Amino acid sequence: LPAAAQRAAPQPLRPVPVMPGESTAVRAPDEEEQQEAREPTRVLAAYAPPWLISLVLHMGLLLVLALLYLPHLLKPQVELEVVYAEKLGEQIEDDLFQMAQMDPVEVTEPVFSEDLNPVDNPLAAPPNIEVVFDAVTASSDIVAPSVGMALSGREKGMKKALLGAYGGTATTEAAVRAGLEWLARNQNNDGTWSLSGPYSGGSTIENRTAATAMALLAFQGAGNTHRSGDFSRNVSKGWAALLKIQDQDGNFFTEGAAHHRLYTQAQATIAICELYGMTKDDQYRKPAQLALDYCIKAQSPEGGWRYEPRQDSDTSVTGWFVMALQSAMMAGLEVPSPSLDSISKFLDKVAQENGARYSYKPGQAETPPMTAEGLLCRQYLGWDREDPRLRQGVDYVAVHPIDYSDENVYYWYYATQVMHHMEGSDWTRWNRVMREEVPRHQVQTGQERGSWPPQNDRWGHHGGRLFTTCLSIYMLEVYYRHLPIYKYKLQ
Repeated sequence: LPAAAQRAAPQPLRPVPVMPGESTAVRAPDEEEQQEAREPTRVLAAYAPPWLISLVLHMGLLLVLALLYLPHLLKPQVELEVVYAEKLGEQIEDDLFQMAQMDPVEVTEPVFSEDLNPVDNPLAAPPNIEVVFDAVTASSDIVAPSVGMALSGREKGMKKALLGAYGGTATTEAAVRAGLEWLARNQNNDGTWSLSGPYSGGSTIENRTAATAMALLAFQGAGNTHRSGDFSRNVSKGWAALLKIQDQDGNFFTEGAAHHRLYTQAQATIAICELYGMTKDDQYRKPAQLALDYCIKAQSPEGGWRYEPRQDSDTSVTGWFVMALQSAMMAGLEVPSPSLDSISKFLDKVAQENGARYSYKPGQAETPPMTAEGLLCRQYLGWDREDPRLRQGVDYVAVHPIDYSDENVYYWYYATQVMHHMEGSDWTRWNRVMREEVPRHQVQTGQERGSWPPQNDRWGHHGGRLFTTCLSIYMLEVYYRHLPIYKYKLQ
């Protein structure tokens, strides 16, 4: 109504609620009620049709909703796209990896997040290491990056950069995360893991020490320790259990088939040396050194290792011990140079094609798995990237790429490391298949989601689901698990 009409309109008498005992006579409104009746909003409510009131109420509701969601609508929307390194930025083209020259890396948050500042130069040349044994300085030919280099790729500041530089993707990181979550769900109450269950597809041979060591390597490969990381509680419980198993001589093996004994020792030694190297926690130094000393004592006269201490050698077991000694050197522990020299002598005995290919034992034919393992040992024992023998061996591995019609995660685990250390076109071609095929064959739904089934794998019936899952996780952590050995300019 117009303002004049509002002032002139007679105010009708309204019924007033009557309390018991009061008079029922109609009375005139008092001054306060007359003042309320003259307010425009009340007059509008009294005389407006119902549809108008409904319109006003709905408009008000829409305005409130708009104010609530407007900031969200104005924010840039982030769409998670499965992208590869070709879309994430250029591969490294300088002999030093300079953070300031990189485009932003558009990958999801890495599995491990620690409040560490990004580094300026993650691919600086690895130093030559001098090791001390029995108070005698012994220079080794092994090209061992220091702990600040080789294991630092797992830190937040390094991890994002290395993922982008070496072709890690949102898909590979999501697969790592799902794999670690599967491991976390299957940890026993006492902190250990099992080869035989409680999951489906377990091994028929139990070995909780080996299972626990492999699980811890997967968690630590993504940067988790007993002190930090999303899975720090799992790591802490696992190590509390594993240290109870280690005896006074440094031996970890307590159960399983006889041929598990030294495999178990090597895996546990790698894990504890990595943990000490990553944290420098003094409580782990003595157990790590004890484990390493046991490894040295168990080395056979032939220069390698096999199933029992000081008895025979084969390439498969020896490869795990090379990594154990390498992990010890990364952590700053004492590794005797004569042990490293003996390994090279054993590798010469299983070498084929002048060192380009390798067999399981001397006199046997070469195979792709043993060749990959032998070449990785040679890389860590000092062979130059341009060594013709290494070059020929890498070409041999390259013609046997990841192929799930002939599944062999043990071979792929070693070959992936060899190619990553080679970098350049060797790594690009290998990774193009690896980063797609390995996540694709991960279980996506159900109780075993995040794991890799063992049924079709060459060695899956021996190791079971935990074995195939852990080695698959190691492959997808390769971008940052260990930094590449060689510093060179990519072509």
